[in-house]
Amino acid sequence: MQQPVFIGVDIGGSHISAARIDMNAAIVLHQHKVRRSVNAQATATEIIEAWAAAIRKAAIDIPSNAIHLGIAMPGPFDYSEGISGMKDQGKYDSLFGLNVKALLADALNVPAKQIFFMNDAACFLQGEMFGGAGRGKRKAIGLTLGTGLGSAWYEEETGAMDADLWRSPFRSGIAEDYLSTRWFIHCYHKLSGRQVSNVKELLEQRPHDKNADKVLDVFAVNLAAFLLPLIKEKEPGVVLLGGNISRAYDLFAGTLIDTLLQNGVDICMQQAEDGETAAMLGAAHACMKYTCPPDLRLI
Repeated sequence: MQQPVFIGVDIGGSHISAARIDMNAAIVLHQHKVRRSVNAQATATEIIEAWAAAIRKAAIDIPSNAIHLGIAMPGPFDYSEGISGMKDQGKYDSLFGLNVKALLADALNVPAKQIFFMNDAACFLQGEMFGGAGRGKRKAIGLTLGTGLGSAWYEEETGAMDADLWRSPFRSGIAEDYLSTRWFIHCYHKLSGRQVSNVKELLEQRPHDKNADKVLDVFAVNLAAFLLPLIKEKEPGVVLLGGNISRAYDLFAGTLIDTLLQNGVDICMQQAEDGETAAMLGAAHACMKYTCPPDLRLI
C-alpha cells in the first residue's frame, strides 16, 4: 500500500497556505510550503482552482493516491461532510451549500476519503500541542485573536475541538465584540478621536499617544475577565494565544497576568510560536488520525 504523504492546508479569508508535513519531526517542510492570495469574492470554480493550484505545488511529484490533505477551514462549515456554510461574511459566499470536499477531490484527483476538514482554531491548537508551544501539556485552551475570535479546547485523550466561544455572552454583548480587531479600532477612536484601520496602526501611535497603551490595558482586563471562568472550569495546563493581535502579547501580558493573579488564577500563558504553521501542523495531524489505517500512521 502507498505510503501516505501529509499536506497541511490553512485557508484564510484572503489566502491559502499549504505545505508538506514531516509527521515524525512535527515540522512544516518550508522548502515545500506555498502561500498565495485568493480572491474570496470570486466564483466557486475560481476559488477551488486557486486552492487546488497551491496544493498541487506543495504536493509536486507526489502520486495523487498518496496525498492526504488536512485542511484548517473557518466556519460555518460542515466539517464531516465538507460542505460550506459561509454566507454574508465577506468571504467565499459562492461556495455556500457546495460540497467543497468533492470539488477539491475532483480538482486534485485525490480520493475524497483522504481529505479531512477541521475548524481553523482547533487546528491551531492541535498544532501547537503537537509541535509548538503547548507540547507536553495534557490540557489547554487556545484563542486566536484577530478580525474575529477563534477558540478551542484540548485534552490529550480527545485532541483539539472547536469551543465556539465567539458568540458567548460577555459584558454588554458577545465575546467577539471585545476581543477582536474592531474593538481596538472602536476603543482607540473613543479615547483619542482618531481613526486607525487595524491593530498594527494603533501600535504605531504608542510613541506619541498614551491612549494606545490605555487601549492595550483595557483589552488585557477584558481578556482576563473572559478567561477566568474558562480556566476555573477547564483547569488547563496552558493558555495559548494566536492570531494577529497576539503579536502584541508582550505589550499587554503584564496587565493580563496581574489581573488573573489578582483573581486567584496562576496559569501558564503562551504566545503561539507560529499560528499559520500550527494550523497546518494540526490539520495534518488530525488528518492522519482520521484518514489513515493504524498500520500506516507515522507516529
